[in-house]
Amino acid sequence: MGNRNLWIGTILTLIFAGAAVLSFAWVPYDVTGLDIANKIKPPSAAHPLGTDHFGRDILSMIMVGARTSIAVALVAVGIGMGVGVPLGLAAAARKGGLMDELIMRGNDLVFAFPSLLIAIMITAVFGASALNAIIAIGIFNIPVFARLTRSGALSLWTRDYVMAARVSGKSAARISVEHILPNVLNLLIVQGTIQFSLGILAEAGLSYVGLGAQPPTPSWGRMLADSQTMISFAPHMALFPGLAILLTVLGLNLMGDGLRDLFDPKLRRART
Repeated sequence: MGNRNLWIGTILTLIFAGAAVLSFAWVPYDVTGLDIANKIKPPSAAHPLGTDHFGRDILSMIMVGARTSIAVALVAVGIGMGVGVPLGLAAAARKGGLMDELIMRGNDLVFAFPSLLIAIMITAVFGASALNAIIAIGIFNIPVFARLTRSGALSLWTRDYVMAARVSGKSAARISVEHILPNVLNLLIVQGTIQFSLGILAEAGLSYVGLGAQPPTPSWGRMLADSQTMISFAPHMALFPGLAILLTVLGLNLMGDGLRDLFDPKLRRART
């Protein structure tokens, strides 16, 4: 089951990642051009997924929107890992100390504010944009990776090879990098795929309420927002962006599930 999930998830993810990469070189139609004469057209040979209320090709919008959603989620996860992992390693190395307490209480403080609320606070000061959405989602990801890293690292600090490294005179920072980090990397990879899928959902949600990517930059969330008043007579405008979000998130979650089974043979045996 784990391998099947991994394969299905990887294929779904690669389809949308490939569409995002392809959109840099080619899309069927210009996403910034308006064609009012062909607005709200249902799927056809000329427009396989139909057109929106400005006559823009929905397939082209989804392709370009894929790179917006993926880029925002990818950078946000990178911020979360880049800041959260060192904090988690530092907290585990100083368990019970002042640094551990400060880091964990700081994580609790960030967890008290959902990414949407963080985005509202940021955009109230700097304005709505994809960059501010990245910052908001990235800030929310930091405590996720910090807690996971600390939890995984704490169980390793009592291992014999770590004790031997401490006796040999290695510093806590060096032990964390050379011995702890490689052994929690599998946890971080699995969590990274999950946070990536949540990042795409968060970006779509922020764009839906106008706090993410701004027009004319296509975004799946923005496409859903534009379609909400026309869903009764143009359901394709909401259907296809919604399916893009659904399938991408499903693919990433299946891939994360498959990776978890791959890294933990006990889980794989329990499912078979």
